[in-house]
Amino acid sequence: MSINNILVADDEESMRWVLSKALKKKGFNVELAKDGNEALKLIKENVYDLALLDIKMPGVTGLELLDRVKEERADLMVVIMTAEASMKNAVEAMKRGAYDYLTKPFDLGVIDAVVEKVSRAREMTSQVSLLKEELADRYQLEKTIIGNSPAMREVYKTIGKVAPSDVTVLVQGESGTGKELIARAIHYNSKRLGKPFIPLNCAAIPKELLESELFGFEKGAFTGATERKLGKFEQANGGTIFLDEIGDMPIDLQAKILRVLQEREITRTGGNQSIPVDVRVVAATNQDLEESVRNKQFREDLYYRLNVIPIQLVPLRDRKEDIPLLVQYFLGKICAELEVPQKRTSADAVKLLSNYNWPGNIRELENTIKRAVILSPDPLLVASDFPGLRSRPSEGKGEELSLEGIVDLKLRGCFSNMEKMESGDVHAMVLEQVERPLIRFVLEKTRGNQVRAADILGINRNTLRKKITELGIELRKE
Repeated sequence: MSINNILVADDEESMRWVLSKALKKKGFNVELAKDGNEALKLIKENVYDLALLDIKMPGVTGLELLDRVKEERADLMVVIMTAEASMKNAVEAMKRGAYDYLTKPFDLGVIDAVVEKVSRAREMTSQVSLLKEELADRYQLEKTIIGNSPAMREVYKTIGKVAPSDVTVLVQGESGTGKELIARAIHYNSKRLGKPFIPLNCAAIPKELLESELFGFEKGAFTGATERKLGKFEQANGGTIFLDEIGDMPIDLQAKILRVLQEREITRTGGNQSIPVDVRVVAATNQDLEESVRNKQFREDLYYRLNVIPIQLVPLRDRKEDIPLLVQYFLGKICAELEVPQKRTSADAVKLLSNYNWPGNIRELENTIKRAVILSPDPLLVASDFPGLRSRPSEGKGEELSLEGIVDLKLRGCFSNMEKMESGDVHAMVLEQVERPLIRFVLEKTRGNQVRAADILGINRNTLRKKITELGIELRKE
């Protein structure tokens, strides 16, 4: 984590001027405070990487300010400056948490050395902290990716083969199959462990903001850009960036991603300087990118750049042998999160859960179990605790389907690609297709007796006549 923003607090105007000029010449953003009160106000309002504080200032002194800094901004590195070279001041400053202590007058080369030392210390602290977090995440991840099915064993083998290299990976699978978990597993098992893992959902960010989110922007690049902002690629420098739902990325922005993969550099929005980045890219999609390429919705050259190592995650319905393991895992996780006594599932409940097709995949399974845990007061979850699944049977052969089940399956088949559909009156269209055969069937059973048919349908005769006309139902004459 390098240094960008520096605060200089000193009651001597000449010292503020010299330090500001020298540090700005090195490319740092510098803000000045003439006393301790002003410095404290700035520290509360802004984020600094380094503060150079004079030990004696009007109002709040440098040492008092140091105490407040450790309360307000514990990660802020502080260097104390003083014209009184006493052991007492030095010991007191270091005891209160100062990073270093400088005696005036000092050469500007000393400031350069101190800034460099602070920068290295911040980088090391950041890496150690990140490494601790990622090791904990890696341990948790090993317990989170669940499954012993042949399909999952193939995924594990692929992760083991590709993780040590920097090759680009494309993870494909339906929504809810755990694509980000696989991306994290690749990162945590790579040589980039201890460096950032930065995820970005390309479908969740408005198109007009996605470019600046990826590449950052310079101060003044557009209205509201009051300061420079680093994009996801710079934040991920040295580590891994996970581009989720990359199939939804606008075609013009795809060209810029291709350039990053080829040139290993980015340009911030509003800037003209090329910035080198060392980033591994793992992308994911729930779309058929080959079809998108054929339809000119996705760049062919980018597709081949991303698809160096493809990992295909099968839907949960194709690895049902993993469902009992997943049920057991989610029960433990959810009960712990909700701080309720551990619950179990009966054999009939596990069978019901295992037979369902899970169109929402693992995410739907987790939410279903969470709902049952919350709503059921009993320690044992039985099949009746999952009522929604009984009316939505799986598509096995020879199964008795309820009317609702048949409608459900037909709708899923008709609208399997709902995300690509444009706005329209789907509700009216579906009702019409259901109403027509219903009214035709009742009229057949009543031999065309509209009074009797209206009574069975629960509507009045005039409404029935109107629907017969609107739906174009032919009346058979007996």
